[in-house]
Amino acid sequence: MSKEGRISQIIGAVVDVEFDDELPGILNALETDNNGNRLVLEVAQHLGQNAVRTIAMDSTEGLVRGGRVTDTGEAISVPVGEGTLGRIMNVIGEPVDEAGPIPHTVRRGIHQLAPPLTEQSTESEILETGIKVVDLLCPYSKGGKIGLFGGAGVGKTVLIMELINNIAKAHGGYSVFAGVGERTREGNDLYWEMIESKVNVDPKENNGSAEGSKAALVYGQMNEPPGARARVALSGLTVAEHFRDEGQDVLFFVDNIFRFTQAGSEVSALLGRIPSAVGYQPTLATDMGTMQERITTTTKGSITSVQAIYVPADDLTDPAPATSFSHLDATTVLNRSIAEKGIYPAVDPLDSTSRILDPRVIGEEHYQVARDVQGILQRYKSLQDIIAILGMDELSEEDKLVVARARKVERFLSQPFFVAEIFTGTPGKLVPLAETVKGFKGLVAGDYDHLPEAAFYMVGSIDEAIEKAGVLAAEAA
Repeated sequence: MSKEGRISQIIGAVVDVEFDDELPGILNALETDNNGNRLVLEVAQHLGQNAVRTIAMDSTEGLVRGGRVTDTGEAISVPVGEGTLGRIMNVIGEPVDEAGPIPHTVRRGIHQLAPPLTEQSTESEILETGIKVVDLLCPYSKGGKIGLFGGAGVGKTVLIMELINNIAKAHGGYSVFAGVGERTREGNDLYWEMIESKVNVDPKENNGSAEGSKAALVYGQMNEPPGARARVALSGLTVAEHFRDEGQDVLFFVDNIFRFTQAGSEVSALLGRIPSAVGYQPTLATDMGTMQERITTTTKGSITSVQAIYVPADDLTDPAPATSFSHLDATTVLNRSIAEKGIYPAVDPLDSTSRILDPRVIGEEHYQVARDVQGILQRYKSLQDIIAILGMDELSEEDKLVVARARKVERFLSQPFFVAEIFTGTPGKLVPLAETVKGFKGLVAGDYDHLPEAAFYMVGSIDEAIEKAGVLAAEAA
């Protein structure tokens, strides 16, 4: 028989519930009726003999003291499996895309333990994305965690969508997108852009079926109470874990990981915890670690996570981003000055890093080519002041050659995206890693010094650049 209690106190998102008999367990989901709407409360603390303190997963407006509360006897659970693809659900697994119930045969609790060490895979293996600049200079590892840094409008969303598209095409894998405390408008835009770019299928136009979709969406936007924002990343991760345990290589996107921490700090004070540095919750490192440790590669499959990270006031020492950094395997930095040159993806080749950019993992040839490319770009950067003041003519012949090659490398790091095809009219390109390494190796060695700069802009492999150079020469003749 389910236990029943009554509401004794409501302070914002925190609700106290009294029980006459034994108390529900920590992290159990309780349910109450709020003016006809189902409201889920998650047990956070036991207060003395007969009361628990809970965090509400939705607005508490309209709740009254004395309201009846039922213990479900288990943690919050969400639908998992292929029925979630192409659909949007909220933190408690309810559909929010107005396309009917989410078809599922199994639900899974959002609080899971990290896989035991015996099940984890220790191999470092590169995850080919088909995006040249990423694969060459800041390669992603299967089961790794990647931080995506970038301001507004430099292409974070497009890069995320291209990764979802390429993983689906190259690996047949699924993706899960957790929108944590982001703008509702951005979430809506992403949903429709995924349908437009054929990553997902619109269930409303397909008799309620989203079959053929490649990504599941789990949203807890800015307008949601902190309880929902603090848990929605776990709901998304639970959906991703199910795919991984079925043998898939899953991509898990979180936008934005900072909001996860922010939501935790909002409820922390209401729960009576003494704040730590900068007003954050004292459990900051534990909260982050508990979630991040679940993102890993097992002997069955992998979850590779790409996390957009907002840096408050550009202060990298702020406890929230600083705690995230310690978990990352790679950083992809998007730079506005590169986007202004029209080079997309606007990944900064000198600022982006990866733990697996190591000859023992990626091989000696790839490592050497990557270092040579970075070396040329670094020399070009140091020569830019001289060029700006004195002009190109004052450079030595050797430096002129470096500048010419660096400008070609810069342009060759650009690439037409499949998901941007509807906007640019240029067909997207997925470039295998071997082709990428071959192209840049020849470029750095000077094999293509005779080709014009324009031939390297927005092409896939080096063969396409040679072909484009031929077309340009024919047009000029």
